Amino acid sequence: MTLYFDPVAILGDDRDAFRGRWEDRLWLNVPGPFYGGETDTCWTGRLSAPAHVLYGGEYLSEYVYRQPRTPGDTALLVEAADDDPLLGYGCDGDSRWTSEAVREWWGNRGQVLQYLSDQRSRWDEGDAWSGQGIAAAVRDFELYIAGDLAADLRIYLYWLEERRSPSPADRLPEL
Repeated sequence: MTLYFDPVAILGDDRDAFRGRWEDRLWLNVPGPFYGGETDTCWTGRLSAPAHVLYGGEYLSEYVYRQPRTPGDTALLVEAADDDPLLGYGCDGDSRWTSEAVREWWGNRGQVLQYLSDQRSRWDEGDAWSGQGIAAAVRDFELYIAGDLAADLRIYLYWLEERRSPSPADRLPEL
């Protein structure tokens, strides 16, 4: 049994949907292989990948708040990236994130939580006309940060450092 699922390994030709630039990624993206950068503002990402994509930033760009953990999850994120007319999603996070950067993101998670809290009324309004369950997804992201994200990031750190999935017996790095 392995703990890390490598979604990039199964992309194949779907990799073409990911042309986003690391330099453009939104700071809200959870560390991992996928991220949203300069994406559209048409609110399409959640239509394809509601458990993985949220909207944020000054122009409501799309960002990945939960990395895929199965081939099915990956297919949904591919669909979200493919539907983005600006092709602003990236899939090269594994070659960009460092252990230090992941730990820094985790150390700054309070800023993410503050952003989510500050935007709550905007999301409630957005739900009224979009029907996409954005407010519920924001709560899901907050609960993820308070719960399983730390363990997921420790597994991801192992992946970055060892380039293999940890087994249940392996000692995971600290955040």
